[in-house]
Amino acid sequence: MLRIAVQSKGRLYDETMELIAKAGIKFQAVKRTLLVPSRNFPIEILFLRDDDIPDSVATGTADIGIVGLNEVLEKRQRVNVLQELGFSRCRLSLAISRDIDYTGLQWFNGKKIATSYPRILKEFLNNNNITADIHIINGSVEIAPGIGLADGIFDIVSSGGTLVSNNLIEVEKIIESQAVLIGGPDNLPADKQTILNELIFRFKAVKDADGKKYLLMNVPRKSLNDVIKILPGMKSPTILPLADENWCSVHSVIRESQFWEIVTKLKISGAEGILVLDITKMVP
Repeated sequence: MLRIAVQSKGRLYDETMELIAKAGIKFQAVKRTLLVPSRNFPIEILFLRDDDIPDSVATGTADIGIVGLNEVLEKRQRVNVLQELGFSRCRLSLAISRDIDYTGLQWFNGKKIATSYPRILKEFLNNNNITADIHIINGSVEIAPGIGLADGIFDIVSSGGTLVSNNLIEVEKIIESQAVLIGGPDNLPADKQTILNELIFRFKAVKDADGKKYLLMNVPRKSLNDVIKILPGMKSPTILPLADENWCSVHSVIRESQFWEIVTKLKISGAEGILVLDITKMVP
């Protein structure tokens, strides 16, 4: 049985459990339960605070964990990033009051900065020859400038809405973060490594399908070359004959962000009957 540490609540919890469900792994109700085994896969989930996950993996309490890269970099535990998962994207940034005329990074010299990530901040300041007073706060870091506790903050930024509501502006983006799958410093026993390999395979199949659509369309043979040039398929589109020898069926995968631009070009090139399907997994 492979044990995976997962954040017990919050956005990372929701997106992690969604990934696990899409990977075909099922659990009984997990509310208010610390350790929950899967019903159909040799894995159990250990629910922890996000900042406890790197330590639990490093010490072997859990075999693997899903946590934000920001926590991995801050805790400095002996763990390895096994896979980037692509969700819960955010960044660690410096922010100050919107009313201040910011003149560049040297502005922070001699200032007080509130943060929950003192190690990352200290390393950044040292690398840039900035001397500042780091004030450690656990939670609600963004209120520090408004109550006179600090001149600026170093904290997680996702949409930026929290900064705006506290009259702050992001002035320096320091680290990009996302959810990652981490493992401990030691090799797993062969049976657990086999389970982990299968889990990584499933996660990759789900991740590769994210943001992609499957297109099917009918295309006149005289327009086939023009349509093929438009489609950014993985290797090349699939082309199948139709009962009418002057037409063929073309199948391809595109990114959802490109959908309207590509479909418009396809219609102009003569494609008809375009169908769009969701993709839940992509297996190489």
